[in-house]
Amino acid sequence: MSKSTRSPAELRNMFGANLRTLSKRYSSISELSRQLGINRTQFNRYLSGESFPRPDVLDRICAFFQVDARILLDPVDNLDTSGSILNGPVLANFTGPGVNEVSDENFPSGFYRFSRRSFVNESQFVVGLVHVFRHAEHVYVRGYEAREAMRQQGLPIDAKAREFRGYVIRQDDGVALMISRRKAMTSSFNYLARVASFENNFWVGYVTRTVRESTTGTRVTRMVYEHLEGTWGDVLEAARTTGFKTEDELLPFHRRLLQPNDPFR
Repeated sequence: MSKSTRSPAELRNMFGANLRTLSKRYSSISELSRQLGINRTQFNRYLSGESFPRPDVLDRICAFFQVDARILLDPVDNLDTSGSILNGPVLANFTGPGVNEVSDENFPSGFYRFSRRSFVNESQFVVGLVHVFRHAEHVYVRGYEAREAMRQQGLPIDAKAREFRGYVIRQDDGVALMISRRKAMTSSFNYLARVASFENNFWVGYVTRTVRESTTGTRVTRMVYEHLEGTWGDVLEAARTTGFKTEDELLPFHRRLLQPNDPFR
C-alpha cells in the first residue's frame, strides 16, 4: 500500500510511534504533557495510536519537537534533522531537550550582571549585562560585548557586531552556557554554579575563549553572574555601569567571588 493510500488507523499508529520516540527524551510524561498544554490522558491516547490531535494541537506538537508533519508518514529517525543538530537522533540524549531542561528555580529568567577579568587587558575587569530567557523547552542568553573591548581588538563597535547569543544546558551542580557572536566569529564556554548569598542570586564559575594559545593572553578566567531581581530601573542602572573597571571599582561581593589575587585552577 502506498503512502498516499494509508488508512487513518495507519496514520495514527505512525504518529503514535513517532511521538513515543520523541517522548523518550523526557524523564516524565506528565511534565511533557504540561509543557505541551495537553491533557495527560489525551496525550496517552496519542501515544498509543488510539486518537489523533486536532490540526492546531498537531502544529503545537511539531513546533515543540522541532519536526514537521512528516511524522505522520515516516519514522522520525528517518527525517532530516540537519536543522536541529542538538535535538537530532545523534545528540538528543546528550544535548537535546531532555538534557537542556533548566528549571527557572535553578537558573531564573531575567537580567544578570556579570563580571570577569578582561581577556584583552588583564589589569582590568569587564562588567556586563545579559538577558536569560526561555522559549519552548530551551533556555537562551543574549548580550553585547563591551565597546572598548571590541575597539581594542580593532573590531566594529556597532550593536550588530557586538551582539552575542547562546543556550544553556544543565550540569550536575550548575549550568553551562555555549555562547557565540554572530556567524560564530568567536565563541566561549561558560560554567556557573550557585553560591550562598543573602538573596541566593549569585553564581560563580569560569569562562573560556575559543582562541589559539598565546604567551601573553588569557583564555580562561573566573566569572560571576548576579541575577537582578529588582525593578526595570535597577536593570537600567546596572546597564549604565557596564564596561571596563579596575579591581577597586568592582562591586564588593563580585570582587570577593572573583578572587583577583588568587590564581585560577
